[in-house]
Amino acid sequence: MNEPQGVLAFHQLELAAGRFLIQRCDACAKHVYYPREACPHCGSAALEWTAPRGTGTVYAVTTVRRKPADGGDYNVSLVDLDEGVRLMSRVTNLAPAEVAIGQRVQARVNVTEGKGVVVFDALGGAA
Repeated sequence: MNEPQGVLAFHQLELAAGRFLIQRCDACAKHVYYPREACPHCGSAALEWTAPRGTGTVYAVTTVRRKPADGGDYNVSLVDLDEGVRLMSRVTNLAPAEVAIGQRVQARVNVTEGKGVVVFDALGGAA
């Protein structure tokens, strides 16, 4: 299997170190996520890494059903960060059925066995 290179490799190394970064375009000032070599908005290669506030809103959510022996149910959520980017993740501090569209969330990096993944915690309960 090929090892990731460039911006993807940098992004994965940062996540493994517990840091969540997104990109911001110097040319058009828009934020970019998932990491890219060029801005999808204007085509500029002048992208810089920045730490987002990490706050956002659940845009969509679904529950994946699993047997309890397989770990039980979990949610898959699309989250719009306040910086204007959307990512797919999970809200981990609520039961899957309690995650709601419009709910405010806060990102954090969960590092397990040397690999980091961005997950979210609900802020203040249901929407």
